[in-house]
Amino acid sequence: MRINLIAVAALAALGLTGCANSDDTATAAGGTPAPATAAGATLTIKDPWVKAAPAGTMTAAFGTLVNDTGADITVTGAESPASPLELHEMTMKDGKMIMRPKEGGFVVKSKGTHELGPGGDHLMLMKPKEAIEPGDQVTFTLKLGDGSTVPFTAIAKPFAGAEESYDPGSHGSGMPMGSMAP
Repeated sequence: MRINLIAVAALAALGLTGCANSDDTATAAGGTPAPATAAGATLTIKDPWVKAAPAGTMTAAFGTLVNDTGADITVTGAESPASPLELHEMTMKDGKMIMRPKEGGFVVKSKGTHELGPGGDHLMLMKPKEAIEPGDQVTFTLKLGDGSTVPFTAIAKPFAGAEESYDPGSHGSGMPMGSMAP
C-alpha cells in the first residue's frame, strides 16, 4: 500500500502541476509538502503531516488551514484513498479530554487560520488500509461548504503524543487514541 500511496501522490502531484502556476506544487524542495490551494486560492494548508501508524490503527492528519479571502470558509468533510475520514475535535467531558466528531465542520475565519493539531481539531483516519510509515506521502481532499475541494498531500511522521480517548456516547468506538502509538 505504501507504493500505492506514493504512486497516487505522484500522479496527483503530476496532475496538479499541469494545472498550477510555477510556484504552486504538491511538494516543495526536499519532499516536504507545500501549501495546497483550492481554485481561486480560497484556502491553503500549511505544513500538513500525518501520524505514522500500523495498518488498521486509527491515526490523524494535522496542519494549519489558512483563509486569505474576505469570507469565512467551512471545511465540511475530507476523504483519502488511505482510509475513511472524519473531522474530529477534542473537548472536556467529566473532567477529561475526549475526542468526538466535529459537528458543523471547521470554520476558518476570513483572513484567519485554523490549527489542526494533536490535542485539538484534526482529520481522523479511522482505519488505514495499509501501514502509514514515516516518510510516506498521503493524499487528502478537503470538502468545503461551497462545494469546492482542496487536495493536498501530507508527509507521515512518527509521533508519540495524542493519547486522548473517544467519547463512547458520541462516537461509538470507546477506543483510546493511545492505541494509535506506533
